[in-house]
Amino acid sequence: MADSATRSVQRSILFSALDRYTGLLVVFFATAVLARLLSPEEFGIYAVVNAITSIIAACFQEFAGASYLIQKRELSRTSVQTTFTITLMISVATAFVLFVFAQPISRLFELDRLRYGIEISALNFLLLPFSGTMAALFRREMQFGTLAICNFVAGATIAVVSVGLAMAQFSYMAPLWGAVAGNAVLAVMLLILRNDFGAMRPSLVDCREIVGFGLYSGAVSVVNVFYGLAPQLFLARVLDFTAVGLYSRATASTQIFDKLVTQVISPVVMPAVVARHKAGGDLKAGYLEAIQMLSAVQWPFLAFMAVMARPIILIWLGPNWLEIVPLVQLLCIGNLALFAACLTYPVFVALGRVQDALISSLISLPPSLLVIFGASFLGVHAVAASALVTLPFQAAVAFHFLGRHLRIRPGEMVRSLFRSGAVTALVIGGVSICAALTDMQRLSSLAGLGLAFVVALLCWWLGLTVTGHPLLHQFRYAATGLARRAPGRWPSRTAP
Repeated sequence: MADSATRSVQRSILFSALDRYTGLLVVFFATAVLARLLSPEEFGIYAVVNAITSIIAACFQEFAGASYLIQKRELSRTSVQTTFTITLMISVATAFVLFVFAQPISRLFELDRLRYGIEISALNFLLLPFSGTMAALFRREMQFGTLAICNFVAGATIAVVSVGLAMAQFSYMAPLWGAVAGNAVLAVMLLILRNDFGAMRPSLVDCREIVGFGLYSGAVSVVNVFYGLAPQLFLARVLDFTAVGLYSRATASTQIFDKLVTQVISPVVMPAVVARHKAGGDLKAGYLEAIQMLSAVQWPFLAFMAVMARPIILIWLGPNWLEIVPLVQLLCIGNLALFAACLTYPVFVALGRVQDALISSLISLPPSLLVIFGASFLGVHAVAASALVTLPFQAAVAFHFLGRHLRIRPGEMVRSLFRSGAVTALVIGGVSICAALTDMQRLSSLAGLGLAFVVALLCWWLGLTVTGHPLLHQFRYAATGLARRAPGRWPSRTAP
């Protein structure tokens, strides 16, 4: 039974990885092209529009119950219908409000062009109820292969439309229209593949239970999303849209790890954690094991990004974006504290303590926002530097609440992370030599980056081996499993 559950999670992670990596590949090339077609100011306008609509989207998506559909033990037909109905009602109201307040918001930021961007983005809210509900049901059933196909086609649509319109001089409107086109494709594909139009029948049965869960879940989501996007809003109001564009691009570059790793496992984490808790599994042991694995990948990756930021930005985005190199370095260092971020909310949900997720956010995020707001008057570099204080503080508050429920002592956390720290130090040493050779122009940017990547992999593997890191055991376990299944899947050439 346990082996079957493990294989199910591993298979889900595989499909989730396929989903994210193919999508990331599309985004990587689209970003490289758009960075050469849009100026920092144009990208800054897009970033502000995206920030405003993303905050509202996060609110209604979680309020309406994507997490509710996943964590519900016995999901009835009426619960699905009610969740969709509430989502649709909120999304239509939200789109209407955005249309009405688009002009006042543009006046607040003293830029009339914001109005048209907000009105276009509001169209997405009319599509999200359909795609959000269907995607949540696929996630609940661990059907990540279907989601991977739909997300890839939608992502490709966004890229093609965005680049095409940018080449046609649509400026900051290009990625906004691209997002609308991609969401439309995603909604249509999910509806066709799910083929369950009865789930969209209006219903308000059990609405109090769904709304009760959504009040906490939605509040947690909107608080965290607002915090993540607040720097763009502060910079737009205090400085200018060029500063917003630089900071937003630096943030997006820093979040490559999230797209490569965290977003691969995040869709699987909540269903897997909830299933483990239902089966009576030890969440404390599972949590400590998970942070060992995550930190052994995240820390070396962010260290590599910080040390090699200049050649990465030069090759990927071009010389016009070299101003963001110090921003990327500061944000990478600050994000080292968030090694367990993707586990926090799912564990709270599994424990039935989703309200503690809200409380911890309300304790840590308001002071962090004040720090960021104050830093915005000192410039974009000060805003990036504030992450060195705010992100570790947020991680400490979250761990305080989780540690109390899981009975994890600080010493146990330190022991779990010690080996990952040693691995990261070894990677930094090797990559720093390559960075020095590149800075002295002994190597070109491309050659230096390629050499640094190889050296980082070798140092990482050496570190895992020397420290006897548990992640190495997981690799061996996975390799053994593949070897055992291989003979049955691929017959021998000598077989009759």
